[in-house]
Amino acid sequence: MAAVTVAINAGGKSTRMGSDKALLEVGGRPMIEHIIAGTAGLGEQIIITNTPEGYAYLGLPIFKDVLPDKGALGGLYTAIHAAAQPYVLVLACDMPFVNRPLLEHMISLAPQFDAVVPRITPPPPLTPPPPETHPAGEGKRVEAEPFRAVYSKACLEPIRRALDAGKMRVISFFPDMNLRWLDEDEIKQFDPELLTFLNCNTPEELRRIREIWEKREIKRHPQGATPTSGTAREKHANVKDHR
Repeated sequence: MAAVTVAINAGGKSTRMGSDKALLEVGGRPMIEHIIAGTAGLGEQIIITNTPEGYAYLGLPIFKDVLPDKGALGGLYTAIHAAAQPYVLVLACDMPFVNRPLLEHMISLAPQFDAVVPRITPPPPLTPPPPETHPAGEGKRVEAEPFRAVYSKACLEPIRRALDAGKMRVISFFPDMNLRWLDEDEIKQFDPELLTFLNCNTPEELRRIREIWEKREIKRHPQGATPTSGTAREKHANVKDHR
């Protein structure tokens, strides 16, 4: 597989949640810790962008935005810019279901393209967000997942051009790239339920994620209580106490 940096994007204002999404607990641990555990060893290093507050306890390199106030696209630029390897797997901090075989498949495709980006037809959301959409055949629209994707350093210049032109949408630079779309049928070979794309923008979505997580853990551990990380909870409490 290609040499990659794993970049967890912890930016965003979390206005609809009212608190830092990455540190919200699912299954007894902050979501960001599930992502770190699920991607351990997948890349040469794991980094966090672009909000440093609250993540020092993780002991990982943290990078502020290279181009401040440029929204999600600026956060993506920071992740690619900060990566020590030629490819970077960019993951949103609020998507705790890590499907490692799917991510490995995406990384294996990376050397042939500038970027490997999933796109899916999402289920009706509990709270409709403004989607980043891209056409995928006549009569059908799908949602690109740019924060569950692999990028090469070749993306930096097109992203910078898009930002300089005032284009803030994350997909603004896609037409300039040799892009490999990962469509739903291909994704479902690894993740039939598309759980890896469940994210958390509202309290309702957080409840749904927690319910799914609990059901999965009960299936894994039917004879007793599911394991949790007391250490993680203690660290999380310490972070909140020292803000």
